[in-house]
Order: sequence, then C-alpha cells, then structure tokens
Amino acid sequence: MSAGERAGEHPGRRRGRPRWWPGRSAAEAHAAAEGAERAADEAERARCTPIRDCAEGPAGRPVVSVTGTLRSVSERTVAGLPALAAELDDGSARLEVVWLGRAAIAGIVPGRELVASGRIALAHGRPVLFNPRYQLRPLDKE
Repeated sequence: MSAGERAGEHPGRRRGRPRWWPGRSAAEAHAAAEGAERAADEAERARCTPIRDCAEGPAGRPVVSVTGTLRSVSERTVAGLPALAAELDDGSARLEVVWLGRAAIAGIVPGRELVASGRIALAHGRPVLFNPRYQLRPLDKE
C-alpha cells in the first residue's frame, strides 16, 4: 500500500494542482507580476502628498508620505555627528530629507526613487523631513 492510499487519496492521482488546472507560461506569469507591481506603485503614489502641499503645521503635525526622485545626496556633520542629506523631488517641489547619525545608507543614491514618511519640520526656513521611514522603489529594468 502506498503512502497516498494510506492518506485516503485515489491511486494514481498526483499531488498539487489538478490535471485540468490551466497553467501559465513563464512569460504570462512574469507579465502578471509586473502588472501587479505597477498597480501597487500607482496605489502608493495615490496615497502620497505632493511636496508642494507639505508644510510644517501647528503642534501635532500630521505624518505625511511623499514620493519622488533623489536629486542629490551628501554627507554632513550636525553637532559633530554624521548626517546623510538628500534632496527629494516629485515634480511639484523639492524637500530636504535628512537621516541623522548615518554617514551612508545602501540604495540612497542620486536618481533613485523612494517613498518617505514622517513629520515635516522647518530648518533655516526650509521644510525638512528628519529620519523618515522610507521604502526604495524598484529600479527600472530597461
């Protein structure tokens, strides 16, 4: 007696997908995955606030999510500690993004797209996003 017969399965029946299950070619599966990724990207962009609409608010500033392309990335020192500063551009305006205590972050390079969220503060009269949560956008596969 085989293991399948002991488990209550019919003899000769394969495990996994039924024989009638329509299969996808590798190209179809890849195209479907890319379509799902594009749809998720568009949904993420829809939830983001344009940078031009972000401003420091009163006490209890809301958390904003912004998306855009990093135009420049530089290392600075703030109070003797390293800081990584980047300029994020979404086409409506530019926003300075600063990670305090970090000299470098893998993937944070000019030209990379990302989604960042946090509270906007004013530093020297300019809006700045300090130590944001961020997610790097997938690189274009061209």
